[in-house]
Amino acid sequence: MLPTTALLLGLTGTTIGFHGCQLIADEVSSATDVYYPGSSSYIADNEHYATSSSQVSRCSVEPGSAEDVGITLGILGKTKTPFGIKGGGHATNPGFSSTTGVQIAMTRFNEVTYDPATQTAVIGAGNIWDDVYEILDAQGVNVVGGRVTGIGVAGFTLGGGYSWLSNQYGLALDNVVAYELVVPNGTAVTVTEGSDPDLFFSLKGGGNNYGIVTRFTLKTHPQGAVWGGLASYNASYISAFTAASVKFCSEVTDPKAGMIIVYGYTSGQVILSTQMFYDGPDPPDGIFDDFLAIPAFAQDVTTRSFSELINSTVPTINASTGYRTVYNHIPTLEYSASNIEAVIDEVNFWGPVLSTHGPNVVAYSMEPFLPNLLTHAPAGSSAYPSSRDHVAFPTNVNLLWLSESEDDTFHDAARRTAERLGAEGESIYPNYALYGTPVVDMFGEEGVKRMEATRERVDPHGVMMLTGGFKV
Repeated sequence: MLPTTALLLGLTGTTIGFHGCQLIADEVSSATDVYYPGSSSYIADNEHYATSSSQVSRCSVEPGSAEDVGITLGILGKTKTPFGIKGGGHATNPGFSSTTGVQIAMTRFNEVTYDPATQTAVIGAGNIWDDVYEILDAQGVNVVGGRVTGIGVAGFTLGGGYSWLSNQYGLALDNVVAYELVVPNGTAVTVTEGSDPDLFFSLKGGGNNYGIVTRFTLKTHPQGAVWGGLASYNASYISAFTAASVKFCSEVTDPKAGMIIVYGYTSGQVILSTQMFYDGPDPPDGIFDDFLAIPAFAQDVTTRSFSELINSTVPTINASTGYRTVYNHIPTLEYSASNIEAVIDEVNFWGPVLSTHGPNVVAYSMEPFLPNLLTHAPAGSSAYPSSRDHVAFPTNVNLLWLSESEDDTFHDAARRTAERLGAEGESIYPNYALYGTPVVDMFGEEGVKRMEATRERVDPHGVMMLTGGFKV
C-alpha cells in the first residue's frame, strides 16, 4: 500500500476515493467494517427509500463507535474525499445522504436506552422510529418522532420533526436534551444548551453542518394505547371530504388529535386519503365523525399501541418499487376552504400534465396543528423555525415517477407548485425543502449568521462541506 503522505498529497480524487476506503479500514477498530461493491452490506448501506436518492459509492463504512466515526471523519477531511451520512435513508433530495465517495451508514448506532430517573431516552442515530417506538412501548413512554413507518431518527430530528405528539410537546428538536456529536477534528463531544448554546441552537434544524451526530438524548412522555389509522376514499366524495377537512382544521382544539389529509392523483383519477390519530384509546365524539361517515374503500382505524399504529402505515414507496421521488414544502397559514380548493386545482392541473410522462403519483399532504404548536420551546431556541410568532403548517408535495430521464420535469413541477401555493416569507421546513432552497428561507438572516459563525468555529477547514445537505 502507498504511504499515507503520498495518498494525502499526490493522488487523483478518484484514486483517493478508493485508497481513502483502505486508509479507514486500516485505522479503525474491529467494531467497524468497510464494505465494497458486491457485498450485501454495501448494497444495504447505499440503498435509500427512493431510487433517486441512491448513488454508487466507492465503499461503505459502518462505524461501531464514536471514536471510529472520528477516525473516519479525520481521514475523509485530510484526503478531501466526498462522503455521505445515512441514518434511515429517507432523504429525498439527491446526494443529501448518499455519495459517489465514501458512504457512512450509521446502522450500528442502534441504542435505545430509557432512563426513568431523568425521563429521557438515549437513541442512536442509526435507528428508525419504528424500532424506537417498539422498545419504548414496553416502558410505557414515548418520544416525539416520525408519523409513518421507515423514517430515520437522525435526519428527522436534525431537520425539525413534526410528530403526532407535537401539539402536546412541540417539534422533535424541541425535545432534545443533548447530542453526542463527532466534530470534524475527530473528537466526540456532548452538546447541551449549557455546554455550547450556539452549537446546540444550530443543531436544531441545521442538519449535518457541524459533524456527525451519533446519539440523541430526548425527553420522554407517558404513552398508553392510541386510536387511529388510514382511510381512503373515492373522488366522488370530494365535497364531503373537503368539508370535513375544513371543519377539522378550523374547529378541533384537542391537542391529542392529529391528522394528515391527502389530495392526490394517480392512474387518471383523484385519490383522497387520511391518517387519523388520537393520543388515547377512544377519541371524544365529534372530532373524526365527519370523516368516519364518508364511505371508505379502504380503512384501518382502531385502538392499538403507538408502535402498532406506526407499523400499520404503508410506505408510499420503498426501494423495491423503483420509484423516484421529490418533496417540496408549501408553508400554509390556514386550511380554509379557499386554500384547500387551491390545492385541489393544483392536483387537477399537475395530475393530467404529469401523467403524460409515465406512471406517477402526485400527492399533497396537509398537516394541521394547533396555533400554539411552537410555544413549547422559547423564541430563539432553535435554528428552525426562524420565528415562533405563529405557525405555518408544513404542507408537503410529494411527486413519484419511474424514469430518470423525467427527473427535471418532476423537480420543476415540485418547485412551481410550491411557488404558487406557499405563503411568502414563512420558514421553509428543511425536511421537506427541495434542494436549492436558500438556507435563509429556512433559518432567517440572524439565524444563518449565528449558524455560520458556529460552523466556522467548529469546522474551520470545511470538512462537512464534503457531504450533502443544506449548507450554511
